[in-house]
Amino acid sequence: MSRFLILLVVLSVVDVYAFQAVRVLAQHWSAVTRQWVYGIYWLVPIVGLVLLVVANSYPASDWPKGWFNFIRALFFIVYLSKFLVVGVLLIDDLRRIVMASYQWLSPREEVNLGRNRFLSHLALALGGVPLILLTYGMARNPYRYQLMRQRLRIGGLPAALDGLRIVQISDIHSGSFTSPASVARSIDIINAQEADLVFFTGDLVNNRADEMLPYMQMFSQIKSKYGVYSIFGNHDYGDYVEWPSAQAKLDNLAELKEVHRQLGWKLLLNENRLIEIAGEQVAIIGVENYSALPQFPKHGNLTQAYEGAGGAALKILLSHDPTHWEFEVIKSFSDIHLTLSGHTHGMQFGLEIPGWLKWSPAQYVYKQWAGAYEQNGQWLYVNRGLGFLGYPGRVGILPEITRIELHS
Repeated sequence: MSRFLILLVVLSVVDVYAFQAVRVLAQHWSAVTRQWVYGIYWLVPIVGLVLLVVANSYPASDWPKGWFNFIRALFFIVYLSKFLVVGVLLIDDLRRIVMASYQWLSPREEVNLGRNRFLSHLALALGGVPLILLTYGMARNPYRYQLMRQRLRIGGLPAALDGLRIVQISDIHSGSFTSPASVARSIDIINAQEADLVFFTGDLVNNRADEMLPYMQMFSQIKSKYGVYSIFGNHDYGDYVEWPSAQAKLDNLAELKEVHRQLGWKLLLNENRLIEIAGEQVAIIGVENYSALPQFPKHGNLTQAYEGAGGAALKILLSHDPTHWEFEVIKSFSDIHLTLSGHTHGMQFGLEIPGWLKWSPAQYVYKQWAGAYEQNGQWLYVNRGLGFLGYPGRVGILPEITRIELHS
């Protein structure tokens, strides 16, 4: 309770402080306009305060999922913007302290100690950037699927496999979805590619297997010539939610395995499948989640998963976390031609101009965070994710369906 009260005090101070910039902006406006602007400004923290009290009194599980995620994200966006406003106003206050000290030392000098109008406008402009961008990202982009086409040259690829067409999806995070009709468009895009193989590279749910139930019929419609193959991601193990018992967590994992089976997907748990395509053997290798970063689980066993696949003409590895590629794959399994990963989401925020610029905060955590990477003839492709987590939107990094064609 004490932490909650401290949070309310801090946010109230931020509200009052940021309001100073609004007052400077509106000081020459008509009285009626000022009243409207002030009323709208204070309505937001009042509503936020009410929602904070309600959220503190009733668990999030009792809220409509979509509304809770949206309100939580909007609350974060508003106060992120206000913190930026406050940061600039602190600079202005430092200037005012210096000027006040100067006036005290030189009392005959006339000094204006009011707020600097330019800095107040700058504060509001800076605060408006995340407010506009992140709100737009929630309203426009969560289901704005992009099809990324990628041609990869595979050394030694048999002529019979030249042109093999793969579709990859990753990080569905079904527990975050609120619009089944919007999600259905992704299935249409996937099936329109007429893929030879479809791969799903982990994080089907946020935490619980039942999050996928409303979307079972939809995702079971995904088709490919030689099947749909899948693996687990870090969220699929239920590590980020409290369970009434250890057995309940195990039961959830068993239920999720059954979900994959009912979808018609071949779930690979540290194992491989050898399939024949045009007379050539292709190995589909799937490992459980394995990360080089300490905060994520290491369930994967690539040595076990690889066993028996050495003679295949083409080896494709499904591994959720892209850090696995440099940590083990290219060091110890130099004959794995292509690794497919996801996990990063491109942090759902960044800027991409094909051929010119690709930036996201994800690159400060992951060396390989989106798109194709090559080293000594081995390829890694990191999918930006079909769904979203936490922030219910995307800015600059859109949800992705990947179409990969292999060529010799």
